[in-house]
Amino acid sequence: MTSLRFFAAFAVFTHHFNGISAGGGVWHVPMIFPYSKIGVHGVTFFFVLSGFLLTWSHKPGAAKKVFYWRRVGRIYPAHFVAAGLALLVFYGMGTDRTDLFSVVTSLLLVQTWFPHVVPNLPGNPVTWTLSVELLFYALFPLCIGRLRRMRTRGLALLTFAGLAGMWAVNCFADHYLNHHDAFWVMRHPIVYLPQFLIGVTFAIALRRGHRVPLRPFAAVLLILAYTVVYTRADDWAGKFVAHQMETTVRPVVAILSVLLIAACVQNEAAGRSRLLTKRYLILLGASSYAFYLVHQTVNQFIRLYWRGHPDSNEAIVYLLGVFLISQALAWLLYRYVEEPAQVWWSKRGPKSRPRPAVTTAA
Repeated sequence: MTSLRFFAAFAVFTHHFNGISAGGGVWHVPMIFPYSKIGVHGVTFFFVLSGFLLTWSHKPGAAKKVFYWRRVGRIYPAHFVAAGLALLVFYGMGTDRTDLFSVVTSLLLVQTWFPHVVPNLPGNPVTWTLSVELLFYALFPLCIGRLRRMRTRGLALLTFAGLAGMWAVNCFADHYLNHHDAFWVMRHPIVYLPQFLIGVTFAIALRRGHRVPLRPFAAVLLILAYTVVYTRADDWAGKFVAHQMETTVRPVVAILSVLLIAACVQNEAAGRSRLLTKRYLILLGASSYAFYLVHQTVNQFIRLYWRGHPDSNEAIVYLLGVFLISQALAWLLYRYVEEPAQVWWSKRGPKSRPRPAVTTAA
């Protein structure tokens, strides 16, 4: 699972580097466009994975205060350091404008709750996803006991009802809201709860012995096939179908993500895992949170000081170069801030107390 985090983070980076249009991005690489646009939904994979891993590792009776304390130590130290760098690049060196309220909300990771922050994604722009994660972390200890007590069928129905609701909200925002309000609604933390829930559901189902009849290779092929159809729908099937695929992309990617996660878990349990247990991939996955925090700041710095680059497939070299620079900064952030801060914070917080052993008479 740690290795998979790297691939999701790299997909997000590729999307930001290549841009959302043929003229956007840092250096536009035509040969991977428009397929790189699916990379923005790499954040969906992170949401699903969070739900899965927290449920998979959860121990009944674990203290809520310990969970909350550890989440704070896991998220905020690296975030604060990366935010300082982002504020310097986006608002100090660049032309973006913000205000004190927007900056404070971004530092506290509550910016997605407010519709009129400046700009739409203030502070370090990628941290809007952390604002979403924060709601899930707040709810998880309060809900996991009830979710575990539900029957698998009921849990599955609740999950898919949530994903259908996500699609309905997207349709409503597209048809009845202006661009600004639709942008805010579709980044609101509540909208993304079904993506966490599908991770929770599959973790519980796998623990109960249910299995997904799918190998990781087949799951990857499904994702690649969907990527091609999603990005080419406008050319192949027209505006209506393309619009429907746009409104369903978040629920569909959540389903594809959890199928890949379940397939990889089953594969490792069967002793067939090879690639994802490579040490270098595990290290890249371990630093993926730091990489996610710094990559868009590096992209913005490049965009500010090396402007007006023509479209070129040779720019793939620059993409890899910027990735290496971002990864080097991410490793420093992970090694000297995220890891030591997490250890320091954990030692000073409440401790988990083991549940008393239950003895039975002979």
